[in-house]
Amino acid sequence: MKTSYRHQLKTLLELFLVFFKIGPATFGGGYAMIPMIEREIVHKRSWISEQELDELLSLAGSAPGGVGVNASTFIGYRMGRIPGAVAALLGITFPTFFIVFAISMFYSRFGDLHKVQAAFQGIKGAVIGLIAVAAYRMGKNALFDRTTIAVAAGALILLLVTGLNPVILILCGLLLGILIIRVKKHMGLNTRTEKERPADQDRQAQIEYYI
Repeated sequence: MKTSYRHQLKTLLELFLVFFKIGPATFGGGYAMIPMIEREIVHKRSWISEQELDELLSLAGSAPGGVGVNASTFIGYRMGRIPGAVAALLGITFPTFFIVFAISMFYSRFGDLHKVQAAFQGIKGAVIGLIAVAAYRMGKNALFDRTTIAVAAGALILLLVTGLNPVILILCGLLLGILIIRVKKHMGLNTRTEKERPADQDRQAQIEYYI
């Protein structure tokens, strides 16, 4: 009993510290946090797989609020249920709050200086790079056939041309996905909902070989 309790406390503390580290290290928040989350959670600690991270990020992007905060909360819940979600949420928000508070005070006093403005322009460029990496990484796993590519292209065009509310676009994508799956099933077509993994490809190749 004591061992289980200590293990839970250790997990909660580790969740808090990991996301406490991620929060201030990712200027720009949101999608700019994803490369850091992937490195710390997937590659460094192997808490979840890349496939699980992709699914969590899809949920985080669809839910209200910042995608970085949502993702950290979902990961915390995945690791330690409600206490884990709370630990991860506190870890990701505490340092960010104090940093934003300090930057706000600094900017209110020195924001008119050219060097300060130049520094913030440089930060904007770095944030765009981080978001581009996150978009590439998510797209590499999410766009796996002509249907997903067509839906993504249509969503991009609608956002650029019409300025449609992203919430409406997400709901339309949800309904369209359900409709496409039903139509494919009715027509007897392949209804994969995720990218085929190497193990699945090897297994399919072996089946075809023996057939």
